[in-house]
Amino acid sequence: MDPVLQVALDFDNLSRAMKLAREAVAGGADWIEAGTPLIKSEGLDAVRALRKEFPSHTIIADMKTLDAGRFEMEMAAKAGADVAVVMSAASEATIRECGEAGRNYGIKVAVDILNSEYPVDAAKLAEDCGVHHVGVHLPIDDQMRGRNPFTLISDVRKAVGIPVAVAAGLNSETVVDAIKAGADILIIGGAITKSENAKQATEIIKKAMTSLEAVPTELYKRASGENVREILEKVSTPNISDGAHRMPGLVGVQPVTPGKKIVGKAVTVHTCPGDWAKPVEAIDEAESGDVIVVDGGGLPLVVWGGLATNSAVQRGLAGAVIYGGVRDIGEIQEAGFPVFASHIAPNAGEPRGLGEIGVPIRIGGILIQPGDWIVGDDNGVLVLPKDRAVEMANRAMDRLEVENRILGEIKSGNSTLSKVMELLRWEKRK
Repeated sequence: MDPVLQVALDFDNLSRAMKLAREAVAGGADWIEAGTPLIKSEGLDAVRALRKEFPSHTIIADMKTLDAGRFEMEMAAKAGADVAVVMSAASEATIRECGEAGRNYGIKVAVDILNSEYPVDAAKLAEDCGVHHVGVHLPIDDQMRGRNPFTLISDVRKAVGIPVAVAAGLNSETVVDAIKAGADILIIGGAITKSENAKQATEIIKKAMTSLEAVPTELYKRASGENVREILEKVSTPNISDGAHRMPGLVGVQPVTPGKKIVGKAVTVHTCPGDWAKPVEAIDEAESGDVIVVDGGGLPLVVWGGLATNSAVQRGLAGAVIYGGVRDIGEIQEAGFPVFASHIAPNAGEPRGLGEIGVPIRIGGILIQPGDWIVGDDNGVLVLPKDRAVEMANRAMDRLEVENRILGEIKSGNSTLSKVMELLRWEKRK
């Protein structure tokens, strides 16, 4: 079969989903999916609405059925779905029952092998149960950790003769890799549903699919260990905080050079208030792109100034975060070097050498380990633990992409945030 572009409408309200679906269909989407969040929020009325507006398109109900297979397939079919999804984690009896129900009610059945312990075996069983296609599904939480599905797609393709779908955070670059690995149905979510212009985004992805030539994209990419800095340079500290469940920043630390962003791994320094020896010595130990982070006691005794700044510039460092005093603000700003500090003062102490470099420190109760990622902008400074930095960067990028779409809806509809998000509907009820 020719590659199929399926758009997954994973929204929590029907009005936003329908608006997106219209744009995607105008851009050439082949199949339209009522995603699981949409069905949980709106019920099968979401499928009914899609069927009514797009009578000639294939409509998928992502039911994620685990039990009562016949009943759920019947409901999806009667609501207007052409395809409904059962999980490979369901019992074999349930999967077979879904297949029988599909034949009875004229609906195709797909098996999602999400999180299967033995995915290739699960795909073989799905084919044996007589379903229409099998889906390789990389969970969003795994996508955020930088994983990819291409080896699994290839293994499943070799094992079964039915079509293979893939949902894995695909974009206009990676759809080509998925097709080459053996995917027949490309399930696209965020690269379309979070785009300011979903019609254009759909057209670009369709072009990549038909030409088998990747189309470069700045968004909808996920970091691995190698490119985490690239992602962190694109997102803001509010994006990071939102993606990390409202993670707080370093309290009382403000930008000395407004408009300058800081991204890099921490070279930590503990020193006594006013003792600038170890902060300066740390410059020599740091690597290009690192950030000097100094715990100077949070007092207005200077441990960083113009000479230290110019030394850091010569070493190619990314910036400095000083929980203590800094001075020579004019020199720092002239150098364009990102510095954040808790105090600005004229008086430095003596270089006594009391303290340590490369040790864990705490600023405002937040632990900072050597090698943790530091991100700072005009909103403040955040610390990303090194073992979670990839996931946190990816979740921040997800928040940036989501907000881009919401902003586009506000502007295009001459609307407001509360109306677009239907906030009154979602206020917590007791």
